Amino acid sequence: MIRMILSGCNGKMGQVISQNVRQRENCTIVAGIDLTTDMTGGFPVFARADECTVEADVLVDFSHPAAVDSLLKMAVARKLPVVIATTGLSQQQLAHIDQASQIIPVFHSSNMSLGVNLLAALAKQAAKFLQYDFDIEILEKHHSLKVDAPSGTAVMLAKEVASVLDEPYEFVYDRHNRLEKRPKKEIGLHSIRGGTIVGEHDIIFAGHDEVITISHSATSKEVFATGSINAALFLAGKPAGLYGMSDMI
Repeated sequence: MIRMILSGCNGKMGQVISQNVRQRENCTIVAGIDLTTDMTGGFPVFARADECTVEADVLVDFSHPAAVDSLLKMAVARKLPVVIATTGLSQQQLAHIDQASQIIPVFHSSNMSLGVNLLAALAKQAAKFLQYDFDIEILEKHHSLKVDAPSGTAVMLAKEVASVLDEPYEFVYDRHNRLEKRPKKEIGLHSIRGGTIVGEHDIIFAGHDEVITISHSATSKEVFATGSINAALFLAGKPAGLYGMSDMI
């Protein structure tokens, strides 16, 4: 039985993860970390990472970027494997994740959905063949409460596509002040926020007289909960290092 500490346990994603774990027999949540310390999940909840002393096998973070540094510090001090599923992290925080992975096992992904990671793999294959004749654009849509834009998943997809291109491409997030035709070597990233959209990502390859679009649409948060729990089960007992969805798949 894998014992999990869940950071962000009282948030929307945290509640979905808690419900999912209750239906499993191979893992359990033994403690939570959240600014709201309501114990609705049947386990103790601590307002700060350094207040939690409950023994566990893995820490799962699905909270807020502001909490990540303290969680990493706690995980390193306790030699506790950690799954970082929170998005919108700064470059400095990404560097902290790399540093922590030299001491403990760290699983980090901008999107915990298996489908999105398959989307990335398919997009890389397409980009290899289409880069010379097609313009590449990425469109992402999320609910009105999402604060970061573009999404961490959109940036991840752009980096994955760029990794197979023969020449460096510029990421362009805003064209409203560019009074020029579209340069060839760029990848455009565009964000839509509205309603209760869970998450949609389109990778568009626009060529002469034809357009190829590879898409993924999530209709509930369940896919992210399932991915994060599977990542926790995968990570428990692993040696120090940085892991991602490709390792688990």
